[in-house]
Amino acid sequence: MSQAAVVFDYAKLGLPFVVPIPATPLQCPPTLVHLNTALAHSLGVQDLCLSAEGLSAEGLNVLAGNQAWRGYPSLASVYCGHQFGVFVPQLGDGRALLLAELQTPVGYQQLQLKGAGPTPFSRQGDGRAVLRSSIREYLASEAMHALGVPTTRALSLLGSADPVWRETRETAALVCRVAPSFLRFGHVEFFAYKRTGHPAQENSPHPLRTLLAWHLAHQHPQLGIKNAEQLSDEVLLNWLRGVVHSTAQLVAQWQALGFCHGVMNTDNMSLLGLTLDYGPYGFMERFNAEHICNHSDTQGRYSYHNQPRIAHWNLYALGQALSVVLNVDTDTLRAVLDEFIAVFENTHQNLSAKKLGFDKAHMPAVQTCTQATWALLHAQGLDMTRFFRSLCALNPKQTFEHNWPLWAQSRYSVLHDRSAALPASVQAQREEALQGWLRGWLAAHQALGLAQNHEAWQHTLQHTNPAFVLRNHLLQQGIEEAEHGHFNGVADLFTAAQNPWQDPKDEHWIQPPPPHACIEVSCSS
Repeated sequence: MSQAAVVFDYAKLGLPFVVPIPATPLQCPPTLVHLNTALAHSLGVQDLCLSAEGLSAEGLNVLAGNQAWRGYPSLASVYCGHQFGVFVPQLGDGRALLLAELQTPVGYQQLQLKGAGPTPFSRQGDGRAVLRSSIREYLASEAMHALGVPTTRALSLLGSADPVWRETRETAALVCRVAPSFLRFGHVEFFAYKRTGHPAQENSPHPLRTLLAWHLAHQHPQLGIKNAEQLSDEVLLNWLRGVVHSTAQLVAQWQALGFCHGVMNTDNMSLLGLTLDYGPYGFMERFNAEHICNHSDTQGRYSYHNQPRIAHWNLYALGQALSVVLNVDTDTLRAVLDEFIAVFENTHQNLSAKKLGFDKAHMPAVQTCTQATWALLHAQGLDMTRFFRSLCALNPKQTFEHNWPLWAQSRYSVLHDRSAALPASVQAQREEALQGWLRGWLAAHQALGLAQNHEAWQHTLQHTNPAFVLRNHLLQQGIEEAEHGHFNGVADLFTAAQNPWQDPKDEHWIQPPPPHACIEVSCSS
């Protein structure tokens, strides 16, 4: 298998884009919590990472920040952003370092070490990450990848007994993140609003044009951009259109899965349309369109319902920043940014229809059924993942009388909430609502004609609606075990997250949380 080669492409940009800064070595010996061996092989870094014990001595030191990656000087980048709608003029990689740039069998990739110590952009922070939040990020990024959602990846998770103070004393951890690029909306904002080039060189390109030329050359080679002078208004506008579309499609996927990001600041938005920075995220359980997964979000700015609107707002912030180097009229720029609406709605409608077993999204009967489904989920507070997975027990070619008992008795049935005893009157009302919905669902399928055979239909549905998602109470169990030095729970969660379409054998993997397991996550998570 071919091996990855170290390259120095982003590093060549130099100041003010990146600052060389070594990682801060750990005081206590690092411990391997989990290694993504499949990703190591696909990247071609197995010679560094793998040994009979799972992680080589060199790999342990490199991924703990105790040693550089084979001649590559680690770097931190500067950016800014709108945090909860308020512009913050300077942020940056406060606890993350670009560990290496690699040319791999799957293309150019950047490896970033999160929790490697302070940088010039740490803002009086310690630059460290704690074990609980690192476990959440490591597992979530790979879970989203397995679900087919664009995301950064995770190569390794290491822990250490080094103390880290947050609300209480915790222990340090490091995650090695992987992506073709970690550039954010905030990078564009920073270099748009702060001229940090060389004033003496009057003919030098604007720093933002330099950064964008590098980005387009590496991430969009089909455009043929080699330098800043080739960045015409047409090229920049078409690139922005691509960011608008990829962002709209990403957020539509989040909504279809019930994924809540929690902190959709512009500095957490990827120029590649990747899910970036897993903090107080959560997968929807009892459906509530106004659900807020971030305990710090007291105004509900980043609620589930608001995620599309905020993504659109963030794109406007990106467009405004880009206008510093883009010479088009306001109406033209607005028209491109507002393409988000149609792309999001069309993508979400198609995903919703597919989740319900339809192969046509824009028929009136299907649109009526999808609207009724989201209304039912909200009104009844149904567990979102279980509801959609339970549809695999149905057969749209059969009658209501055939389907109802199969659905009610299925493993994923939402007829009765197993996480809490419901009053008889509530159970009866829920049963009536579900029966009415099922009749409408069957009528919509029959209106389309049922040409597809049932086995093929069921297989498609089973690979559209996951059986397993990372629920917070399951994550918390794995975190508590890891905090006591037992990492099997993390490994089990990783395996389950890698196979979201398979029905888990153990019932507790698919159950909603019990009533006492109300877990709040915040920006510190």
